[in-house]
Amino acid sequence: MATAANSLIHATAEHLSSHAPFDQMEREHVLWMAQRLELGYYAKGEVVLSPEQGTADKFYVIKQGVVQGEQDVVRAQEDAAWLELHEGECFPLGALLSKRPVTGIYRARDDVFCYELPAEDFLQLTHLSAAFHDFCTRRIANLLEQSKHIIQAQYSHSSAEQQSMSSPLSAIIRREPVTCSPATPVREVLETMHALGIGSMVATDSGNRPVGIFTLHDVLNRVALAQLDLNLPVSSVMSSNLKTLPPQALAYEAALEMARHGFRHVLVTQNGGLAGIISEKDLFTLQRVGLRQISSAIRNADNLDALKQSARDIRQLAHNMMAQGVAPEQLTQIISTLNDLLTARIIELECTAADLTDSSLCHAGFCWIALGSEGRFEQTLNTDQDNGIIFLVPDGASPDQVRQTLLPVARRINEALDACGFPLCTGNIMASNPELCLSLDEWKEKFAKWIDHGDPPALLNATIFFDFRALFGLSSLAEKLRLWLAKHVEGNSRFLHQMAANALRNRPPLGLVRDFSLGDDNTLDLKLNGISPFVDAARIFSLATGGLQTGTLQRLRQAAAPLHLPPREAEAWGEAFLFIQLLRLRLHHEQIEAGLPMSNKVNPGQLNNLDRRILKEAFRQARKLQARLALNYNL
Repeated sequence: MATAANSLIHATAEHLSSHAPFDQMEREHVLWMAQRLELGYYAKGEVVLSPEQGTADKFYVIKQGVVQGEQDVVRAQEDAAWLELHEGECFPLGALLSKRPVTGIYRARDDVFCYELPAEDFLQLTHLSAAFHDFCTRRIANLLEQSKHIIQAQYSHSSAEQQSMSSPLSAIIRREPVTCSPATPVREVLETMHALGIGSMVATDSGNRPVGIFTLHDVLNRVALAQLDLNLPVSSVMSSNLKTLPPQALAYEAALEMARHGFRHVLVTQNGGLAGIISEKDLFTLQRVGLRQISSAIRNADNLDALKQSARDIRQLAHNMMAQGVAPEQLTQIISTLNDLLTARIIELECTAADLTDSSLCHAGFCWIALGSEGRFEQTLNTDQDNGIIFLVPDGASPDQVRQTLLPVARRINEALDACGFPLCTGNIMASNPELCLSLDEWKEKFAKWIDHGDPPALLNATIFFDFRALFGLSSLAEKLRLWLAKHVEGNSRFLHQMAANALRNRPPLGLVRDFSLGDDNTLDLKLNGISPFVDAARIFSLATGGLQTGTLQRLRQAAAPLHLPPREAEAWGEAFLFIQLLRLRLHHEQIEAGLPMSNKVNPGQLNNLDRRILKEAFRQARKLQARLALNYNL
């Protein structure tokens, strides 16, 4: 009997070792665990674990079958799972580590067998095995995913069948693309489109490379209304302004391209050849979101009231996308992109009102730049205005003359943005400020003064300006300024040292006795205390390496190799940053729903145990990032 029992233990260990994290654990630790396991059976539909059972007292590893996790809000509406666990997967890590009940119901989808380890042994195993401990406690990414599932369940009013905006385009392509030669007569193309019931035809060359697209929109504007001879080649009426993406690009990237440029189709190409076509219907019928509709409404808006409604729609869209589980990096990019479109339309309307539409200043004479969070593509629902203007000086004119023409228009633009829910900046960091409506040479002079002669207080107030990017108009002006800045900062150790010293004054609010160091109101500021340490360090790393990116995550990723940062460290910093962004998005949405003024202050005591644990880990990552910054600059 002893031999049989020993054989069973070894067989169990072998089975476990084929799954993560047990495949990374020492053999003796897997055997230690196998000796203490019991086998539980759950019939189809039976509850394995629920909040009503109290503090979680077992660690489960699925031996056979599928377990579904359910949140009450989802089950009441959809009878749908928010989590599906298969053989080798384990639960509930967060509840065991936090010594609390689970937040959802775990139910057997069919007959299920689970290995079960008592909570005391689970905790002891985290001390025995470094690999197991790493899996359970390092994984801010794993915890973030769990938190995202809970958020998705809390916000969801739509089916779990919706496809994620993180899906690759290859998974969304519905059919083989229908193509024709550019020389094909329009009549033949129309007949094919009618016979197949399709709304577009892609023209390709002999190498299957797309050269144009003919859509129903073209039929109306270029064929029917123009009474075109249908025997003409389709090349005479097709659109050649194509946008292509690779199959591995994500759905949200296609959505952003459609929103930015007003396209209705994005072509999927591989090695130059056409692999498929994605329409707005493909994306948004699945997603049930109105990104394309909102962007279209913004483009067609002819008054401020219409744009106010679009601003409200953007906030509602953010709620819908949170319900779909859209990642915070993608969500903040989408919010910023739509806000860009709204800002650009306001600028166009105000240029028209000021009779500047046909002037050399409009589009070709100046560049409206976004600063701060919008410059970094990291806007949440609570953001004020941070903007400026770079302009060209025509021959025979002075900078002051151009400035006096632009400032009244800039003021009306700032006021219109305020009416749309983007408050005027209390620090007057706006294009209507004469000090921020400058020629390219004046901007260079301003940056040079900060870099070459600025003291720490001056640099502290100037950091926001290093996150600029073009939003409207002559983008080459911003590009020239960015290239000049990268070259001017290169090797300037004094400037970078001062920037690093400023950044290290803002320490993550981790307490020595309690989890967090809180203010008198028992809150901490997720922007000042949470986001800023990551933003500041990433900015310095980017400036030090000549990076041209403005986004925090892109800056961290771009600087990792030249600064010899361990990839795992950079990844953990990015995940921590994203979690805090996710908390901010949730907080702002809840404030809007409750009719409260928006702020970035949160009471950690009001967070659930899982989110509080991740937030503490995120602040630990911020502390590690600052330690790296201090090491690099001897601070």
